[in-house]
Amino acid sequence: MRKILVTGGAGNVGGALVEKLVQDKDNFIVVVDNLSTGFISKLPSADYDNWKFIKANVNDFREISSIMLAYNFHYVFHFAAVVGVIRTQENPVSVLDDISGIKHVLNLSKNSSVRHVFFSSSSEVYGEPVELPQHEHKTPLNSRVPYAVVKNVGESFLKSYQQEFGLPYTIFRFFNTYGPNQSTDFVVSRFLALALKNENITIYGDGSQTRTFTYVDDTVDTCVTIMNKKLLENDVINIGSDKLMSVIDLAKLVIEITNSKSKIVHLPPLKEGDMTRRQPDNTKMKEILGRELIPVEEGIKRMMSDKKYLHSIGL
Repeated sequence: MRKILVTGGAGNVGGALVEKLVQDKDNFIVVVDNLSTGFISKLPSADYDNWKFIKANVNDFREISSIMLAYNFHYVFHFAAVVGVIRTQENPVSVLDDISGIKHVLNLSKNSSVRHVFFSSSSEVYGEPVELPQHEHKTPLNSRVPYAVVKNVGESFLKSYQQEFGLPYTIFRFFNTYGPNQSTDFVVSRFLALALKNENITIYGDGSQTRTFTYVDDTVDTCVTIMNKKLLENDVINIGSDKLMSVIDLAKLVIEITNSKSKIVHLPPLKEGDMTRRQPDNTKMKEILGRELIPVEEGIKRMMSDKKYLHSIGL
């Protein structure tokens, strides 16, 4: 049986990853989350008995070491982090604390049975892009805000631990991933929740900033396939759709799909952290999936039909 640790496993992507992993009875998953931004409701149902949840803070060495030494994991998905543009801007010291968690996980992994560490990085490491699409190895990293800097530092730690200790890694650079587990701190879930309640949708600036939106099933399927097929060892991959959409067009689309009475209201632009453009070169991802990615329209409709999501927003 493969023993797998998922830190941040009660979050948006982490929760969906655990839900996918438990479907394989050859896996036993330990989910670690301090529930600062995660929720118990995002964990798998009681129908599965091959997982365990432990509330713990990865940035506390005593807490994470006792878990990793007890279970002798084979694989680690380190997804725990302070996330969200506004939250990370308002709590920069907490963001920097996540460097401790990265070091703890790597130090414990190199001295134990861990065969591979998978790290949740971010499109934020590219900063304000100098080219589109953004390629994993050709596009310069222009990290500026604390969250992006921490992710970049994390990537450097993984590369250094592999070089010095031979610890294999894979870096996932996630672009905007949405789905029914996503909290309303994030744009797709927030727009959809407001539209379903016929409340005004607020946008920072004029809404011309462009993003790509990736349904969580595509994200998780890519991650699990990489682990199962032992792909991209000691490498990095962009995980995200390459279909550009402006934020204001997203708001209009959500209003149209939901047949909402919501109006779009513009707020002053954020001072920093709201990059004008993001678009990955996702050639590797499409080759791994072997299928087309789920369109935004389809993803939004899936969220609208998800009872857990509707309950989470009070509907």
